[in-house]
Parts: sequence; C-alpha cells; structure tokens
Amino acid sequence: MYTLPDEYTRTQMAVGALVLFGVLRVVCAAMGAQYNWRLSVVTRCFIGAAVLFCLPQLADVLFSSPMSHKAFVELQGKAVGCALALFCAPIVSHKLGYE
Repeated sequence: MYTLPDEYTRTQMAVGALVLFGVLRVVCAAMGAQYNWRLSVVTRCFIGAAVLFCLPQLADVLFSSPMSHKAFVELQGKAVGCALALFCAPIVSHKLGYE
C-alpha cells in the first residue's frame, strides 16, 4: 500500500483548512456587516470552529497508540491552515470593506 509523503498530507490539510475557514470568514464578515453582528463574536465562533475542526486528530494523537504519526501530520496541517485563515481573513474582509 502506498501512502503520500508527510509534506503532501500536511500541505493538503493546510490548504483545505485555509480555503474552508478563509472563505467562510469573509462570507460571515459580509453577512455580519449586513446584519450588524459584532465581529468579536464572529471571530470567537471561528476560533471555536477551528478547534472543533482539529479535535479528531488531536484526540487521535493524545489517546491513540504512540505510533499515530499520520494523525499528528494531519493535525499539524489543519492547525497551520486554520491559523493562517484566521489571521489573513480579517485582512481580506477589511480590504473588501466589511470590517
């Protein structure tokens, strides 16, 4: 059985999380501007969603066998992607005039 190298898996997870949370954050900022939502609440909700998104791999790493290398690589990718999205999406939203 052939498995992908760690770099590819990590990159795929990071790009997936970046696109998912980046696009959703910008869309929610646009909706928040329209419905007068507080942006601090939107940001906290996305931080919670990012933690929930990474939770299965985190549980796998903590409670699974010590050889859960694949889960650790996926967790690294998801965490990096979520962090980048939660950092860059408010900048994009601000440039678009939603924040």
